[in-house]
Amino acid sequence: MSSLVLDNVTVSRGAGPVISGVSLAVGRGEVTALVGPNGAGKTSLLDGISGVVGISGGRILLDGEPVERLSRVARVRRGLLHIEQGRAVFPSLTVRENLSLTARTGADLDAAIGRFPELEKRINSPAALLSGGEQQMVVLARAFAAKPRVLLIDEMSLGLAPVVFMRLLPYVEELAQAGAGVLLVEQFTHLALGIAQEALVVAGGKVGYHGPAAALRDDSELLHRAYLGGG
Repeated sequence: MSSLVLDNVTVSRGAGPVISGVSLAVGRGEVTALVGPNGAGKTSLLDGISGVVGISGGRILLDGEPVERLSRVARVRRGLLHIEQGRAVFPSLTVRENLSLTARTGADLDAAIGRFPELEKRINSPAALLSGGEQQMVVLARAFAAKPRVLLIDEMSLGLAPVVFMRLLPYVEELAQAGAGVLLVEQFTHLALGIAQEALVVAGGKVGYHGPAAALRDDSELLHRAYLGGG
């Protein structure tokens, strides 16, 4: 069953559409990679899904229910979580306090902490003192604590060394295995395709490819054509 369905969604900013005619289904327990050139509209699409901006056309369904008219807060309450670009931690709060913001129960909090041994050692440290990779772990741990139905992740690798990002990718897979439908926007295309079941390439504000992630990962020519908008 699909947790998130987009039906012909268009997002406009300023003078006109930034991205248009996007349809996709993100299955529960699966990772869908959303990739494409810089400026293709990937972030705008995630913003439209989560309610950061309104969509100018189409429908957004969460477990079969339309949410495009709901506020961002209402979408969060229905289980739609958006990790935006950058490490959105509260620097003056400790790691435990950051995680407590999304944990519904003490058990959820303890389970989230237990997945990240490195954070357990820093649990009472202000988030401002953590490295970039550790801060991103806090963001992911908050997602585990929240138990989202759908998780949108925008450029988790931003500002991180590739080796650090590669250490974080298994946690994204674990979030999907825990039952979330994950839509992952990522600049490291092949790494994202490596953990995804489905892929969507957007180029020039339109869909250049929609299908199995493995097909793109294994065919560089197909990936190149998709980036040019001709998949």
